[in-house]
This record gives sequence, structure tokens and C-alpha cells, in this order.
Amino acid sequence: MSRHERIVLLVAILSSFVAFLDGSIVNVALPAIARELGGGITTQQWVLDGYLLTLGSLIMVAGSLSDIFGRVRILRTGLILFGIASLLCTVAPTGAVLIGARLLQGAAAALLVPSSLALITSTFPKGPRAGAIGTWTGWTGTAFVAGPLLGGLLVDTVSWRLVFAINVLPIAATLVLLARLHDPVRTEARTPIDFPGALLVAFGLAGTVFALIFQAGPGWAHPMVYLPFALGLLCLAAFIWREARARHPMMPLHLFRERNFGIGNLATAAFYAGISLGTFIIPVFLQEAAGFTAFAAGLATIPLTLMSLALSALFGTLAGKYGPRLFMSVGPVLAGTGFALMLFASDPLDYWWQILPGVVVFGLGLAVTVAPLTAAILGAIDPAQSGIGSAINNAVSRVAGLLAIAAVGLVTGPVLDTAAFHRVVMVTAVLMLVSGVVSALGISNKLHAGAPPVPPEATAACHDRIVSHGLDGDGQERGLQPT
Repeated sequence: MSRHERIVLLVAILSSFVAFLDGSIVNVALPAIARELGGGITTQQWVLDGYLLTLGSLIMVAGSLSDIFGRVRILRTGLILFGIASLLCTVAPTGAVLIGARLLQGAAAALLVPSSLALITSTFPKGPRAGAIGTWTGWTGTAFVAGPLLGGLLVDTVSWRLVFAINVLPIAATLVLLARLHDPVRTEARTPIDFPGALLVAFGLAGTVFALIFQAGPGWAHPMVYLPFALGLLCLAAFIWREARARHPMMPLHLFRERNFGIGNLATAAFYAGISLGTFIIPVFLQEAAGFTAFAAGLATIPLTLMSLALSALFGTLAGKYGPRLFMSVGPVLAGTGFALMLFASDPLDYWWQILPGVVVFGLGLAVTVAPLTAAILGAIDPAQSGIGSAINNAVSRVAGLLAIAAVGLVTGPVLDTAAFHRVVMVTAVLMLVSGVVSALGISNKLHAGAPPVPPEATAACHDRIVSHGLDGDGQERGLQPT
């Protein structure tokens, strides 16, 4: 590996690590944020959903932006914006300011991961590229382990504000390294960006999310609830209409005609809605209802992350040998069973017998599902379209989580007690079950004979969703074999 390649890989790892760390560190800080800034569960919902809203809206166009304006330039822009947003989060005097900063942070995060992967892809030749991406996924995967523990430690010993301030140092170091890199001069034609599509999906999600969260106060009959909701749905419908007719759509709808791509994304929506609900409610409940410290709440969910990181490669390999349907059917049911086990939670809470078994079973179900899910979806389309395919699948998972967290108030009610926790884990278990049933009925193990393997950069683009994806010894994603 040359000196230039080492710098590129280090820049890619550091810039993505910041985004991944932020995605895993904030949950444990939510109760402390609500205590200081007020707003209860509504503030907590917006702190997460503000980030997910802009991230989910922009993730599909971020790759095009780096193609048009250059990977280094977009990566630098994303890092600077992420740093500014992190500082604004750190000093936020009110919940409204914090939520505004989180909106900016999500937009910046949408630029970081696709641009860092594009930088690796454009720098490393085909052979060494897979190894470089494997190194990238290995190092950035540590963010999922470090995030809850580091976040809990900072909240308990200093302040929740350091959860955001900690981003500044790695961003500064990455910008120094990035100054040594330059974008090459481009001569080929550039694909136009679907800005109308991006605006329609952004306004559509903003309207529906605002209504779902705001309804907890005035109710659905209030015009500040039903009007944004109706306008949001109208924008989302207009987005689908436009994507079916645009020359260069942000989301090519023809991909959904491929059976495993269409069905797999339906399963993704249900599965990741459940994941988002579960990983939101567990640390918040442990702190607010069971009296756990932030560090203890972060430690409580570490088993599921460790199991996912340790076992995803194994189940990716098995899915490559036996096909994805079994794993995509059984895995979500296992994960849902884990949440069903948490229905035994009572007051006073016994974590070891009432929560930990469910967390372990949930982690196993997660490991069984995610690598086969990604391989099945991306293996259903032409490898030349795997980049946009992975962006769509990533956006589907983000939007599903966004809407699930926005709707959590409908399930919990005004007070997060043990009964409310039971309702949320039951809804989560049902979502997981739906994902498993959809996969069992719709996913096919059959692929065209001689189908090429999915490029590793495409599967890596779905990496920042709790687990890393399984790579074989050469760094190549194991393709599914026809049965």
C-alpha cells in the first residue's frame, strides 16, 4: 500500500467513524438531554428524528454530489458541516436549537459515508480495493461498541454535551489529512441530480414526522397535525409519480420489479422500524423507569452489538451457500422473540432475567438477518446498479426508523412506565414477525446462473446500520448461489 493509499484509507475511516459513532452514542444521552432542556419524550424523539430526517432524505443523492463536485470536496464540506453542527449541539441553550443542529448534522452525515467509500473506490485498484473496504468496515464497526459506553461515561461523569463535542477532535485530524488530497480533473459526462425528487421526499417526510410527533399534544383533529400530515403524504405520492417519469430519477422504480429487491426492501422497512423502536426504547426505559445510569444503560445493549459484529460473517457465508430465504425468515422471528421475552419486565426490574435474555436473542436474530438481507437485495440487480441499489436500501431502513421513532408516542402515551415499555416491545416484536413472514412468502433463493458477486463497496454502503456485513478471506462479499 502506497503512502497516498494509506492517507486515503485513514481519511475514509476517520470521517465515517465520526458518523457511525454519532449514530450509536446519542441514545444513552436522551434522558439527560430531556432533563436539562425539557420536552420529555417529544424532545428525545426530535433529537433522533431530526438527524434521521435529513440523513434519510439526502442519502440517495449524496453519491451523485460526490461524482459531480468531487469526493474530496464533498467529504471536506461534510466534515466541516458536521463539526459546526456538533459544536451547535454542544452549546445548544434550548431543545429547538439542539434539534436544528441535529438537522444540519444529519445532512452532513449523508455526505460522509458515500464520499468516503467513493474515495476508496476511486483510489484503490480492483484487487486491493476489497481488502481496503474490509479494513474500513472493521475499524468503523468499533464505533458501534464504543458509542454507548463512551456516551454513558460522558453523561454520567461530565455532561451530555460532551457526547457531541467529542466529534470535533477526529474531524480536525481528518481535515488536516484531507488537505493532502486533491480531486482529479474529470472529463466524463456527469449525471444530473434529481433535486425536485430530493425536495419532495424531504418535505414529505418532514410533514408526516412533524404530525406524528406533534399529535401527542393537541390530537389528530388539530389543523397543525392533520394539515402537515396530509401535505406530507401528498409530497410522498408526488415523489413516486415523479420518479416514475424522471429521466434521471433519484430512486429508479424499475429496480423494485426484481422480486428480491422489492420484497427485500419491504422486509427491510419492517425489520429496521423494529430495530429503531427497540434500540430507542431500551436505554431510555432503563434510565427513566428503572433508574439505570447512562453508562449502565449503554452497557446493557452491548451484547447485541458484539453478537452482530462477531456472527454476521458466519451467517453471510451460510446464506451464500444455502440461499437467503431461510435466514431472512428465521432471523426476524428470533429478533422479535427477543423483544417478546422483555414482556416479563416488571417493577422492580431485574435486568439479568428480564432484559438480558431478550437482548441476547435479539442480537442473534440481528446477526442471522442483516448480511443475508443485504446480499439478497443487492444480488437481485445488475452489479452496475448496486451503488444506487445500496443507497435505496439504506434510505429505506433510515426512513423506516425515522417514522417508527416519530410514532413511538402513539404507543407509549404520555408516561414511559413498565406498561408503556411492554406496548413498545410488543409492537417491535410484531414488526419483526411481519418482516420474517414477508421474507418467507416472497424471497427467492434462485439467481441467474453465473451471477457476478456484489461489489464490496455496495455492501459496505449499508454498513452503518448496527452491524458489519460478512466478507470472505479476500474481502469479497459472498454471492448467493442458485439452488
